[in-house]
Amino acid sequence: MKNLEENFKLAKKQDRRGQKALYDMFSAKMLAIANSYVNNLHDAEDILMNSFFTCFSKIDECREWKSFQFWLRKIVVNNSINFIRKRKNILYTDVEVNEIEDIADDWADETEELNMDEIFSKMPDGYRLIFNLYVFEEKKHHEIAEILNISEGTSKSQLSKSKKWMVDFLKRKKDEKQYAK
Repeated sequence: MKNLEENFKLAKKQDRRGQKALYDMFSAKMLAIANSYVNNLHDAEDILMNSFFTCFSKIDECREWKSFQFWLRKIVVNNSINFIRKRKNILYTDVEVNEIEDIADDWADETEELNMDEIFSKMPDGYRLIFNLYVFEEKKHHEIAEILNISEGTSKSQLSKSKKWMVDFLKRKKDEKQYAK
């Protein structure tokens, strides 16, 4: 039972060994995805368990083993978003989307020692959620607006603010590092 195709076929037959093998193959990655949304390991673990429960109870909806990982990821992301909707009140503000200075130069200078876990753990919830959906899930602003029941302008604004927040955070980290010397 070493390969995905065999384990997927077994899991479709509700075979516990196949389900366990799939869990072992993907749980760490899916936990990291859930945690990147909710920023709390305990909550991410709950989301992971619920996601695998959903996955194995609806596995017949996934037709091919080749798409299993993407299908599972979608379940985890959707469960993470639903968790945030139910448990957290995130305030999004509609503001005009102004062009932020080109941050590419600043960003390139700061990326030597990036610790993405630290960045995402400190990023405000609204920024992190929009950033994850846009960058990692490759959702368009109109899709994010629909998913989160916000305006497209709010999505754009929050993404711009998240990028600016990251640059400012990295600058602060660089300054702290320089003062520590």
